[in-house]
Amino acid sequence: MFEGILIGLSTAFSLSNLLMVIGGCLVGTFIGMLPGLGPMSIIAIMIPVAISIGDPSAALILLAGVYYGAIFGGSTSSILINAPGVASTVATSFDGYPLARQGKAGKALTVAAISSFAGGTIGAILLMIFAPMLASVALLFHSAEYFALMVVGLSAIAAFAGSGQVGKAILMTLTGLMMATVGEGALFNMPRFTMGVMDLQSGFGFITLAMAMFALPEALFLVLDPSRSNTGDAGSKIKDLRITKDEAKQITPVIGRQSIQGFLIGVLPGAGATIASFLGYAVERNIASKEEQEKFGKGSVKGLAAPESANNAACTGSFVPLLTLGIPGSGTTAILLGALIALNVSPGPRLMTTQPEIFWAVIISMYVGNVILLILNLPLIPYIAKVLAVPRNYLIPFILFFTMMGAYIGQNNATELLILVGLGVIATVLRFANYPLAPLLIGFILGSMLEDNFARSMQLARGFGFITERPMTMGLLLLAVALVLLPGIRARRARRKSAFIADGD
Repeated sequence: MFEGILIGLSTAFSLSNLLMVIGGCLVGTFIGMLPGLGPMSIIAIMIPVAISIGDPSAALILLAGVYYGAIFGGSTSSILINAPGVASTVATSFDGYPLARQGKAGKALTVAAISSFAGGTIGAILLMIFAPMLASVALLFHSAEYFALMVVGLSAIAAFAGSGQVGKAILMTLTGLMMATVGEGALFNMPRFTMGVMDLQSGFGFITLAMAMFALPEALFLVLDPSRSNTGDAGSKIKDLRITKDEAKQITPVIGRQSIQGFLIGVLPGAGATIASFLGYAVERNIASKEEQEKFGKGSVKGLAAPESANNAACTGSFVPLLTLGIPGSGTTAILLGALIALNVSPGPRLMTTQPEIFWAVIISMYVGNVILLILNLPLIPYIAKVLAVPRNYLIPFILFFTMMGAYIGQNNATELLILVGLGVIATVLRFANYPLAPLLIGFILGSMLEDNFARSMQLARGFGFITERPMTMGLLLLAVALVLLPGIRARRARRKSAFIADGD
């Protein structure tokens, strides 16, 4: 390992590869800031550029820099205009946008930058130390375990509901699951619930749905309620970038926990940064005190630090199955796998020994990339946050433009714009009725993966036997049951305690 690290250091710190890291981070960060243009789109565009370089190490370092740069910068639009164009930054908007609405956009962007840096750096350290061992652990997960993992993700929906809204959250989750069934199914290549619309044959696009649930209603709310616009003293408020000692104490353990948890989730092929960010948010809310739980969704620094640490650590972790097994851990790493094959590199267990300069150079470049991203982002925060100082009559068209552009580019289909407007109006009505929209998006994201893995498990086991035959599956499903019951148990204990105190008085 030490020989490999030395080879990686010499390769990663060559002038040409340092320029590749810097260029990839710059491109990724600025593209990540634009709603709808996520890492998958920009990496696909950058593949011809990478192949033309010729050197596989430099090409992969460039693409990796674009990848974690896009994730690093993707939180900006979620925090400033509530427009998460990438699935892994949806959870960032839950507390990031309320902080921005409170005039703390600079603080929110600082917390996001530090959490992203820490998550990516801890993930890179874990990747360097445990990559070979974790590859063998990832092989233990099969369709049954992935199905159970999706159930665990769905069981955490209570974390995304306010007080007294668990029933509404469950209803919205079921709606998201139903929307995930539109289009071709896992068992049969036949369109379902498309109502004869050919453009729905591939289902609803995630970016369209994300924009409809968050960005479009925000633009409509700005029109309907002028007081939501921070045009007055936004310029003075966004200058405060500092994190207080108390806030630093709050987020430090959160960053540590979620960096490790996010990395481990990222190691699992098919899990990825999205599940890591949602689970990170849910775990931190569930283990928080009752007073802290009330702050989640209203501008909690813990609620912002958790998903940002988790998704960046998961991005790093996704390189474990890619480099050591040749298995893509997400859609983005699937594109990276195609780039590796185009560069005549065969990822797998032998890559570490046959081409150590590629394996270790990528890992070392992650350290360098995270430092570069922090240096790039922190000085730019006051200027980026000035988006909130834009007058409302300019900000609304700005949001609508990127919302429409993101939806169209996501599917390259004009029908998506009609779907966007229709779903956006429905989402606005639901927000007026005080329904949480995050559970709908979680149900939609996890729904297709849940169905695919459930169908595959049923086919292999010829029935429901896979639940009892596989101890890991059973353990994960029991964990899901515990997560469902835990909020009710805690609420009952709190009621008994308050009743006991009242009797004592």
